[in-house]
Amino acid sequence: MTPKAPNNGWWRGGVIYQIYPRSFQDSNGDGIGDLPGITARLEHVAALGADGIWLSPFFKSPMKDFGYDVSDYCDVDPMFGTLDDFKVLVARAHDLGLKVMIDQVLSHTSDQHPWFTESRASRKNPKADWYVWANAQDDGTPPNNWLSIFGGSAWQWDTRRCQYYLHNFLTSQPDLNFHNPAVQEALLDTVKFWLDLGVDGYRLDTANFYFHDAELRSNPGRGAPDLDKPDPAVNPFNPYGWQWHVYDKSRPENLVFMQRLRALLDQYPDTTMVGEIGDDDGLARVAEYTAGSDKLHMAYCFDLLGDQRSTAFLHGTLERFNAVVGDGWPCWALSNHDCERSASRWGGTPPNPQLLRLAAAFQASLRGTVCLYQGEELGLPEAQLAFEDLQDPYGITMWPEFKGRDGCRTPMPWVADAPHAGFTTGAKPWLPVAATHTALAVDQQAGHAHSLLSYFTQLLHWRRQQPALLHGRMTLLPLHPQVLGIVREHETSQGTQRLLSVFNFSDQAATLALPPEWAVAAPLLGSGLSGALLDANTLHFEPWGGLFLQA
Repeated sequence: MTPKAPNNGWWRGGVIYQIYPRSFQDSNGDGIGDLPGITARLEHVAALGADGIWLSPFFKSPMKDFGYDVSDYCDVDPMFGTLDDFKVLVARAHDLGLKVMIDQVLSHTSDQHPWFTESRASRKNPKADWYVWANAQDDGTPPNNWLSIFGGSAWQWDTRRCQYYLHNFLTSQPDLNFHNPAVQEALLDTVKFWLDLGVDGYRLDTANFYFHDAELRSNPGRGAPDLDKPDPAVNPFNPYGWQWHVYDKSRPENLVFMQRLRALLDQYPDTTMVGEIGDDDGLARVAEYTAGSDKLHMAYCFDLLGDQRSTAFLHGTLERFNAVVGDGWPCWALSNHDCERSASRWGGTPPNPQLLRLAAAFQASLRGTVCLYQGEELGLPEAQLAFEDLQDPYGITMWPEFKGRDGCRTPMPWVADAPHAGFTTGAKPWLPVAATHTALAVDQQAGHAHSLLSYFTQLLHWRRQQPALLHGRMTLLPLHPQVLGIVREHETSQGTQRLLSVFNFSDQAATLALPPEWAVAAPLLGSGLSGALLDANTLHFEPWGGLFLQA
């Protein structure tokens, strides 16, 4: 058995900054962000206080789903640069103290991948069973009722083989057959390729989608959503949420493959994996996939990526997290490239600056790893795009009720007075720079003590000095109508650090009497959080106010 390489656990309690390469910085004027552009802007990420970056896909791809449809796992798409550009990026990141994680899309490929070209050519070829093929039912309909996340059946008829193939996403993203050992070996080889080039870890796209039910049993229905009582976990305009996804994902065999992935990463020092978990019970699946130190290092689900941010909702989510996750390790995100930006979802229109500060402090207080999405530190709201500007096939298909993901993917604003806010010198960026983003550009906020960027920077650097926030266990104060209280405790060589984070998640003033065990607590300054005062063991909150205390 190969011995494990040492791991310093940098990711445990760290801050990971997600970069969407198409929209971070264009270096050559073609309107599309690229690897040299990212390299040129890494100092911004390091100064912010991040520990590592996560790069969304930059592999060769026809870009039907903007890189999440891979046609070559072991090369850079020319629109982003070259392998040498990637090596320069990794070296520069490491010089700045940043780890580099890349987005690995293992559940499916592009239909232009050579593997699929061979697989669909006939029912008898060396890769015939590398994808999920199935015969039609007697009436010609698909093998079962599985649905694509992007709408309609998850099965596409192919005239070459006169069979259906499975696609959980676009028809141009056929699913690989993980029941075939050769497929697993080929994918593990691609993971090893980038580890050998010096990457420090992976974000695994759709990590619980790899295996399907070998018997192709239909999913049970859950019924159409009640539009009068919406479920935040279900998109009412997408029938995908009308099923319980028992057979098309989160299969038990998936955990065995996760163990194989972990064994591979354990051969490389200081590496990590974070998995994206989309499931009917996300927290339970996070627990399952991160328990026992032999599968994923960490995982995230979508509990905090919805519209709800009431005290009752947040308290209930964290209470359930404490109950089910055990020794597992979460990664908490409030925004990413697939959902409406948190500044709009949580902050309103226009976003409330005090609420954005509170949300950041709340995220920094949770047991787990923090994941920030580019522009979140600037308070960028969701961009409003015209239909003719859309690029996302998801939004184009479901317009106008669902506008897709382009609104969170528009270019990063760097210089307010420059064309296209400094993102590109070209005539036109791939998506327009939002007018609401220009005044929030980096150059308008950097060095200004009261800007949101300065607040994020202060908060993240302060957090690094608080062992309880990085590593401590987490408990909650009893439910309060307005105030959420999070207790973090951690034993150090200097003794136990006990921190209490308190947040008024309402637009009304609030008071909270401290529990007796916190009677000697005092405000812990330096985070930049404001809007609350301690007076005679009673906390007085402004709307959206918060405070850190230490016993």
